[in-house]
Amino acid sequence: MQYRTLGKTGLDVSILGFGASPMGNVFDPVDEKEAIAAVHLALDHGVNFVDVSPFYGLTLAESRLGKALEGRRKEIILASKCGRYDLQDFDFSRKKILQSIDESLTRLKTDYLDLFQLHDIEFVDKRIILEEAVPAIQEVVQSGKARFWGITGLPVRYLAQIARETNPDTVLSWAHYNLLEDEINDELVPLSQEMGFGLMNAAPLMQRILSEASLPPWHRSPAEVKAMQPILLDLCKSYGLSLSQVALRFAMDHPLIATTIVGMCEVHVVQQNLEAVDLEIPEELLEKILTLVEPVKNRMWFEGKEENNI
Repeated sequence: MQYRTLGKTGLDVSILGFGASPMGNVFDPVDEKEAIAAVHLALDHGVNFVDVSPFYGLTLAESRLGKALEGRRKEIILASKCGRYDLQDFDFSRKKILQSIDESLTRLKTDYLDLFQLHDIEFVDKRIILEEAVPAIQEVVQSGKARFWGITGLPVRYLAQIARETNPDTVLSWAHYNLLEDEINDELVPLSQEMGFGLMNAAPLMQRILSEASLPPWHRSPAEVKAMQPILLDLCKSYGLSLSQVALRFAMDHPLIATTIVGMCEVHVVQQNLEAVDLEIPEELLEKILTLVEPVKNRMWFEGKEENNI
């Protein structure tokens, strides 16, 4: 396993991050014993960064992860979030954030988080983030219940704007660095180098488009982007490779992104992801993929309050 330093936190994180959202039945129903075994397999092979949120499965993912980490907490860098609790339930008030950390710690069976993050900040007024949420999460860090704090969200330029004004320890951007998207490079990557925050990438499989799995009915990518899945599947298969492994390896290759977080909760999926860590993508294959996807590159949708769409 390869490790990179998570910005000014000084933490060395595995380039493959364990995304625990599927443990909350976010995509499909999951057997709890299987999910716990998947966590253990990842840890046994050097994955040391685990990311979760009370939003995933309405706290189910945190509860299951807490069971999986019993006796192994010291082996990992554990991240969770606050502020988003359901599809339309956002509460970034000081009271809720102070309550949320205690509830997450209880479910995760630990007395501290390594990283506590404001979850999907684009869904509320900027003033609430700046004047209430950031001071509250900094208060959590000062209390010792979290070591570092960060922000997460979808719109990369808004994340960059908030980062400039708040100086977080980390920024987590999802779905903006993969075979179909590279907007993270426009502003967030150079800003992370300038300010020193740790930069993390999630959703490298573009919510299953860049994998062998069927797409969820709620997927918001345009039809022409979704249509790339069978084309890329066949191309990778012709090289004896799986699309998901190629896509994951491509994302992990970014030298200035500390960790790439991918959702996993089944043993065979963890095994595939671990194999991707050592994969070398044939140069010819990568050139063909990048040529094929160029006409549909960077077709990301926007989520959140419209005034935050910058």
